[in-house]
Amino acid sequence: MKKIYVMIVVGIMCLSMFGVLTLNVGAQSGVDWWTEFHHDSARSGSSTSTAPVTNNTAWSYTTYDSVYSSPAVYNGLVYVGSDDGDLYVLNSTGGVAWSFYPGINVESSPAVDNGMVFVGCYNYVVYAMNAANGNPVWNFTTGGPVQSSPAIDSGMVFVTSGDGNLYALNESTGAMIWSFKTGGGESSPAVSGGVVYVGSENDNVYAVSETTGTEIWNFTTGSYVESSPAVANGMVFIGSDDGNVYGLNASTGALVWQYMTARSVYSSPAVTNGIVYVGSEDDNVYALNAATGAKVWSYPTGAAVYSSPAVAGGVVFVGSMDNKVYGLNASTGAVVMSYETSSSVESSPAVVNGLVYVGSDDDNVYAFGAASTTTSKSSSVPNIVIYAVIAVVIIIIIAVIAFLYMRSRPNRKKTSK
Repeated sequence: MKKIYVMIVVGIMCLSMFGVLTLNVGAQSGVDWWTEFHHDSARSGSSTSTAPVTNNTAWSYTTYDSVYSSPAVYNGLVYVGSDDGDLYVLNSTGGVAWSFYPGINVESSPAVDNGMVFVGCYNYVVYAMNAANGNPVWNFTTGGPVQSSPAIDSGMVFVTSGDGNLYALNESTGAMIWSFKTGGGESSPAVSGGVVYVGSENDNVYAVSETTGTEIWNFTTGSYVESSPAVANGMVFIGSDDGNVYGLNASTGALVWQYMTARSVYSSPAVTNGIVYVGSEDDNVYALNAATGAKVWSYPTGAAVYSSPAVAGGVVFVGSMDNKVYGLNASTGAVVMSYETSSSVESSPAVVNGLVYVGSDDDNVYAFGAASTTTSKSSSVPNIVIYAVIAVVIIIIIAVIAFLYMRSRPNRKKTSK
């Protein structure tokens, strides 16, 4: 009987170890990673992550030129381009995990999916690399500079080029699936509900079938559309050089509302909890009612706001040409935190696990927040390591139970006759 109790106790202990490890995996997979420009393929600009309320610098990394690219953050790594011609991949302390050198400006914001990282460059090329080590997977050459940031959906990579085309590429091979002629520009595609939305320098916003590249509708603004669309709750939100922020019906392209700022709107809107957040060249950050376009609040920075807001934990994070990164109360617009870099901030923030990541024209990539307080060591352990440990624990459980079972069996000795 005692041996049976021992077997039960050991089994429970081993299963408890298994449970802890499984919870660690759950915590890892449950992180709201910021995998693309403006968080996701719909460009919501919103995260469920906690957000810092301090301007404490967890770390910074100095490149050799301005950082216009906006960071993507996945599995403990920060992916960001620089005008020095490098794509940098930084670890949780700001050290370089690996880098890729196409030798020309990398202003496109990387996208990470399915173990690969995708980014466009000024040399007309879209690259796909192994996200863990930078090994090349494929590249696709367009006819112009690629400042647009890729969107990933349904096994396809969507990106625009200075050659005036919107491309759909096979995520695994880089083969072109279709292309659609726009007027070119820097607007990055958004994907939602089987439709690709994008702005263009011919003043239009387009909606295109994700699978065929066929135009569904277009809407004409009063000037260039460099802003990237955000899609939420059946609407498309986008800015234009004509100074307006537009709210369009996502199915038909019909105008629902427009809000006029004092100057061009290059910033891309973020949408969460029924509010649209966007910057303007008139120096302001705006919060607008997503259903009506009515102004909820505005906050005046010291210069133009080209950066696109990121929202997390009730705080709106955005850069300004006044050299500062701001954290604003999402409900009131009151300043929660600010940090002054040494030059203008056109890069758009990413928020993950209580840290805000952003680039600056002062050549640096910054991480704001309390270092190590919200990102544990276990969260940076690769999944494959955790799975391997779990497999070993399972083997130990089986071996221990089998051993104890064999020990508990009665000895069968031969009897003499």
